[in-house]
Amino acid sequence: MHVGLFIDAKLPPRLYGGTERWIIWHGRALVELGHKVTFFAHEGTRLDFADVIPASGAGPDLATLPTDLSILHYVSGWIAEDLPVPACHTIQGNTRNVTRFHPNSIFVSRNHAKNHNAEAFVYNGMDARSMPEPDLETKGGHLTFLAKAAWKVKNVKGAIAVARKAGVPIDILGGHRLNFKMGFRITLDPNARFHGMVDDEQKARFLRSARGLLFPVRWNEPFGIAIAEAMYFGCPVFGTPYGSLPELIPPETGFLSSSASELAEAAKSAGSYDRHAIHAHWRENFTSKKQALKYIAFYERILDGETLHPGGITSPPTRTKELLPWCP
Repeated sequence: MHVGLFIDAKLPPRLYGGTERWIIWHGRALVELGHKVTFFAHEGTRLDFADVIPASGAGPDLATLPTDLSILHYVSGWIAEDLPVPACHTIQGNTRNVTRFHPNSIFVSRNHAKNHNAEAFVYNGMDARSMPEPDLETKGGHLTFLAKAAWKVKNVKGAIAVARKAGVPIDILGGHRLNFKMGFRITLDPNARFHGMVDDEQKARFLRSARGLLFPVRWNEPFGIAIAEAMYFGCPVFGTPYGSLPELIPPETGFLSSSASELAEAAKSAGSYDRHAIHAHWRENFTSKKQALKYIAFYERILDGETLHPGGITSPPTRTKELLPWCP
């Protein structure tokens, strides 16, 4: 089939760009499975495995759609009502208001779908070729935090507290010690080392030698690509029991608690986890090929005339100002 992928961004991203990297991995996996892919993305997008048609805003210019396009997959904007081809939409985030989603919306975890009154979901997958080979024999050194530290829901303060209680230094990937983006904040804890926004090479260097990933989010996390990236390197994940985390992190791959003290005790024993088993869990669940095959199954259902959620989806607000409980 010929799949169109729309994203309101320029590809590839210069630094982290979670969704931007995800859609590149998905497109490449589709091509390698024998499908044709056309990206609709910002001017200046350069990809060596697929055609690119410039687009931005809520969706592509319908006049630019190839005549042989089978399905249009949105990862930004909203599906146009007058589309001449079947379509679906991946929802990556949470919503602040009651939202009406397209019937062919696909979420990124079982919990994420359930919270939006939906059923269809596909776990985000990553392409191992974007990373160096993992060292599954290492016991790791520092703990690592990988997220936008300016977002309160990501709880960087909690991660720093866990590392301090565990007596282990922590590398913060995705933030700065002095932050003005969400109001004036400064982190004085010398146990925390801030490295700002990082590219794939820098991120891989830290994760490859990390003792474990701290992910103490205080919202219903839709997925968290950092979890998959850490597991690729065999890193155990220590996080909170919110959103998708209980389904993504079985006991052999990490530990969940809303208590900083309990997470710290678990992090002290990070070396007892079998990094080979954690990497195997990644391989079974979070590769771009696994992701592409599941999306292809949804594409085929849609092309057969099926609606993934008959009657559409009306979702309650799934992101509020209140943070989920955390015991420091």
